[in-house]
Amino acid sequence: MKRRLPILDWATNYQKSWLKGDLSAGLTVGVMLIPQAMAYAMIAGLPPIYGLYTAIFPLIIYAILGTARQLAVGPVAMMSLLVAAGVGTLAEAGSETYIGMVILLAAMVGLIQLLMGIFRLGFLVNFLSNPLIAGFTAAAALTISFSQLKHLLGIDIPRFTYLHEIILHTFTHFDQINTPTLLIGSFGILLIWLAKKYSFIIPAPLLVVVLGIIVVWGLNLNAQGVKIIGTVPEGLPNFQSPSFDFETIKKLLPIAFTIAFIGFMQSIAIGKAVQAKHKNYEIDSNQELIALGTTNLASSFFQAFPIAGGFARTAVNEQAGAKTGLAALISAALITLTLLFLTPLFYYLPQAVLASIIMFAVLGLVDIKEAKFLWKTDRNDFWMMFITFVVTLFMGIEEGIIIGALLSLGIVVYKTSKPDLIALGKIPNHPLYKNIDRFESVEVREDLLIVRFDARLYYANANHFKYTLLSMIAAKGQALKAIILNADSINSVDSSAIRVLQEIVAHCKRNNRIFYIVAVKGVVRDKFKRAGVFDVIGKDHFLLRIQHAVNHFDRVAYKALQQYALQHNTEEKREDL
Repeated sequence: MKRRLPILDWATNYQKSWLKGDLSAGLTVGVMLIPQAMAYAMIAGLPPIYGLYTAIFPLIIYAILGTARQLAVGPVAMMSLLVAAGVGTLAEAGSETYIGMVILLAAMVGLIQLLMGIFRLGFLVNFLSNPLIAGFTAAAALTISFSQLKHLLGIDIPRFTYLHEIILHTFTHFDQINTPTLLIGSFGILLIWLAKKYSFIIPAPLLVVVLGIIVVWGLNLNAQGVKIIGTVPEGLPNFQSPSFDFETIKKLLPIAFTIAFIGFMQSIAIGKAVQAKHKNYEIDSNQELIALGTTNLASSFFQAFPIAGGFARTAVNEQAGAKTGLAALISAALITLTLLFLTPLFYYLPQAVLASIIMFAVLGLVDIKEAKFLWKTDRNDFWMMFITFVVTLFMGIEEGIIIGALLSLGIVVYKTSKPDLIALGKIPNHPLYKNIDRFESVEVREDLLIVRFDARLYYANANHFKYTLLSMIAAKGQALKAIILNADSINSVDSSAIRVLQEIVAHCKRNNRIFYIVAVKGVVRDKFKRAGVFDVIGKDHFLLRIQHAVNHFDRVAYKALQQYALQHNTEEKREDL
């Protein structure tokens, strides 16, 4: 029960010393989450109130089911980006149809994650590589940032599909900028930047919201064209089932899978990073899928959009002293009080302030350092990130993810189908063998070919292995008498690989050459035994080390030469001996 309901674990072992940290963290994150939730709802194309709805029940449900005690779940920029990109092509943002689709999407995401957790399919998210995620995140962040220009500048910008259309329309309507709106938005960005740089005690988003409300109310700027949030509905969300329409479900399915995978990846990465600092509990990946899935599914019945773990709030939660899920319950209680009694205070909140919070948050997702790192370390990963970025920016987020994932898989298939087959030579005065292309001083014998295959050997690369090895054998010429395969990097083999090995051994026997295999792992040895490879190669040709094979060959060669010399009984052959 404690494994399925982790709240039973920390609640039954709760210590009084933890209460101060949980209380402090819960209040801090709750205060921080109120303006963030409203801003992220706007990113998702929803009225701000839906952000507050999404900030209550997910916190409560995850506190009951989640294993990452400091993870702060709720509305996050990434999920909002994906929601806006995916649903925005199907309906007008903010419309009833759009809102219904987003709530249905949350239920679909939850169901996918829940089923993945039940069937232990968490490994599937490995197909979304970090370069792929970095590429489409950066593109989506730029698109959403520019979509907020209408709130930041006070310009009426229609909803465009492509980034260049937004930029072009903005430049051609620069004369329509509302100066007070621009000043408020710019001041908001500056204040958030200063707060981040100098670590203000009060959360920057909350500070910007409070000051924005005071300035607009005090100077009556809404009468001068500054757009405000207006009336925010009071009270908690009603229990309401999402509208399960089959045609709509088919349209939302690709983005639902995308959000389910990425939401889990982001949450588990943050949770494990924080858990490393706390040794009193462990994170269960499959239970995390169940927790996030149940949270998304159940919250959709309370008009919430898809959620995940948040970077900034989790860091604040941990630094403020959170020890258990009680901190999340306290945050949820604070937001509940806000919905019940404090929503009238947000009437004069300028949309430019929320735009400044959004732009600062999402632009932080553009990781220039990651691009530089990939350029220096792995150009293939860099180009994967770049192509995903460009496709997402100019074609759409779904297309970017699909093409990026296919590209990622293609690179993996290509690399595994053509792994390295390395020729080895002996280090002088040592029984060690190294790559002859990397170590110039190694000794290479004309009568031996020593190679190492750096991958599992299976149907996709078996022919590459065969033809590469045969070409290396041919290059050695008639002087070659033995081939030694170092198999310490071969983790597994299949039937195709075994047949190829048998063909190579047969080729060696036809040309009077000996074939050795060394450092074979147990699981591979078992397959060789069942397939009869021992009988084909010879049990005495399976050895532990390369040097053992070399010594064995030298003894065999010596005996063969000795026998030949004795048979021919010539002075020349005895001298050779």
